[in-house]
Amino acid sequence: MMPHPSWNESYASGQLPWDTGQPEPLLVEFVTSSEVKPGPTLEIGAGTGTNAIWLAERGFDVLGVDVSPLAVERAQAKINGRALRCRFTALDILATPPSEGPFQFVFDRGCFHVFDEPGERQQFAARVAAALVPGGWWLSLIGSTEGPPREVGPPRRSAHEVTLAIEPALEIVELRSVEFREHGAKAWFCLSRRRTMPAQPSINRFSVDR
Repeated sequence: MMPHPSWNESYASGQLPWDTGQPEPLLVEFVTSSEVKPGPTLEIGAGTGTNAIWLAERGFDVLGVDVSPLAVERAQAKINGRALRCRFTALDILATPPSEGPFQFVFDRGCFHVFDEPGERQQFAARVAAALVPGGWWLSLIGSTEGPPREVGPPRRSAHEVTLAIEPALEIVELRSVEFREHGAKAWFCLSRRRTMPAQPSINRFSVDR
């Protein structure tokens, strides 16, 4: 696997506006108030491991993957010999599926939205679906086209772009407008689960009982 040069260079240079050193508040709220229970978990784009380690501290068995080997090295160093069920590996999720799994929970904070091509976003969603147990959950936090103009911050994706990529592979359970609080940027809170049946086609007529 060849690391994406810009990501490795970002970690080498310290230009990491997304790495706040604190667990993502939206993830914390979701885990503490939802049906997701500790179990096999995958974080895609785990960076230096803050969210993965937070989950592991609460009993989740976490594999964190990132395209940047430098990020993985820093994440591993954070564990520092602690007895946590948490490990990290360098992986390009579009090129290679994770070696472990299936998982009952997949999380990504701002990984899905970095892909500009619709086909890549669809491939990302298909990878997630393949990694989940039936009915397993995927929470993705995605930069939104809502909010005022800005020159910097997360990539922006519309609700249409999100659903177009995800719906063929997973059932979207919740899509709502939120905010990346550290950046003041609008985002989508997108919660999906692996389908137990295919999406059904639209019927262009009404059935009327007579």
